[in-house]
Amino acid sequence: MLSVAIFLPLAAALCLPAVPRRAVPWTWIVIAVGELALVTALWIARGDRGGIAYETDVRWIPSVQAGYHVGADGLSLPLLALTALLFAACAVHSLGRTHRARAFAILFLFLETVCLGLFAALDLLLFFVFFDLSIVGMYFVILLWGHGDRAASALKFFLYTFLGSLVLLLGFLGLYLGADPHTFDMVELTRAPPWPGSPGRAGLTLLAVAIGLGVKTPVVPLHTWLPPAHTDAPAAGSAVLAGVMLKMGPYGLIRIAMPALPDAWSRYAWVFLAIGLAGVLYGALVALAQENLKRLVAYTSVNHMGYVILALGAAGHALGDADARRLAVTGAVTQMVSHGLVTGALFLLCGVLYDRAGGYDLGRFGGIAGGAPALAAAFAVAAFASLGLPGLSGFVAEFQILAGTIGSGTAAAAVTGALAVLGIVLTAALFLRVLHRAVLGPPGELTARVTDLRGSELGAVVPLLALSLAVGVAPRALLDTVEPLSAAVVALVSR
Repeated sequence: MLSVAIFLPLAAALCLPAVPRRAVPWTWIVIAVGELALVTALWIARGDRGGIAYETDVRWIPSVQAGYHVGADGLSLPLLALTALLFAACAVHSLGRTHRARAFAILFLFLETVCLGLFAALDLLLFFVFFDLSIVGMYFVILLWGHGDRAASALKFFLYTFLGSLVLLLGFLGLYLGADPHTFDMVELTRAPPWPGSPGRAGLTLLAVAIGLGVKTPVVPLHTWLPPAHTDAPAAGSAVLAGVMLKMGPYGLIRIAMPALPDAWSRYAWVFLAIGLAGVLYGALVALAQENLKRLVAYTSVNHMGYVILALGAAGHALGDADARRLAVTGAVTQMVSHGLVTGALFLLCGVLYDRAGGYDLGRFGGIAGGAPALAAAFAVAAFASLGLPGLSGFVAEFQILAGTIGSGTAAAAVTGALAVLGIVLTAALFLRVLHRAVLGPPGELTARVTDLRGSELGAVVPLLALSLAVGVAPRALLDTVEPLSAAVVALVSR
């Protein structure tokens, strides 16, 4: 069933050219919602049991011990569900699109299969194939449907992320060569970590894997492709890029780097703590200085992903408190889900402003709440969720990350965790500034053009924000799925 869920969007994309033009948008919505229902059913049927479910392992390239190996556990299931939800939201949001609507739907269905496949992959080569295909798909989304200097932004995105993928491939080759027997299977690499007794080679392998995945996360200073890509991408492209594709980096760190290179991860955990803290503070400070709303939201992604890297660094301190380290990993996965929901909604709302007024300049908006109360309310809820207000998903995620990092029992983790609290203050400041200027301030020159949310736009954004509220109020359903995975990851790193 998992393979059906992965390839259903691609099969639908291949059939979409035969669908009448007027029926294309609704066909895409039906497929996307059906995919969401299928992934949700897989999650419910599995329950909160530990281990890998729905596993399929078929020989693919026997000469190098690579196979079509997929499965779902407490890490992949939340991200599979998030992927299906965000693609469904993008389908609904794009209901009124007329420019190359069929090609747009086909490309997004292709991207959905690629993202689902990556989050289910248990083989390094299979992971790499899906990783590279996601780069190609998003390149064409930005190039063909973006705005502004879209050609330059698409090229920068492709070159940065493709070069990162080449470094990642070197890291995967290092894992393959260090394994005995040689294999690309993630489960086997976890059981018998590569390069035993060779810390230098293990460290170099971790460096390559971390750089390759760090570009996609993105971590500071490998983030510079992100702001222009988001600014010039269409709203649905930005929602998928931030909500789904940025999760590929930290997902790979948890799935591959931490369990397959436990000694190296523990040895260099302080590096990930430092990089995570840099992302938290730098992302918030630069976002605070932005006058372009979409660019501001893009930099908050650097901030939020910084919390994830910080938590994973804290989890690598093998001498730290095990319960706190498990809490940090749980918080990291929860942050990935929360960021996808909230930032996906923020980018879709930015798209509404661009569709109405043709720009993102904060100085030209003001008093939006007067003429567009639903838009203002949705933006306010998304902003408060992003800054970590209690009762919304951002608070649950960041509280676990900070508690796990500070409580891990090591001085380095405690200091970086305490400093990361400043990121929450800065994020609150930047979003309150946006609310005061654009939503509640005096009318700007573009305010009269901003009409309220249409039905399709409400249908895209409201479910994302409602789920953020659900996670914030009743997180148990998500945490029961993630916590066994967190315990397993911490146990593997502590070997």
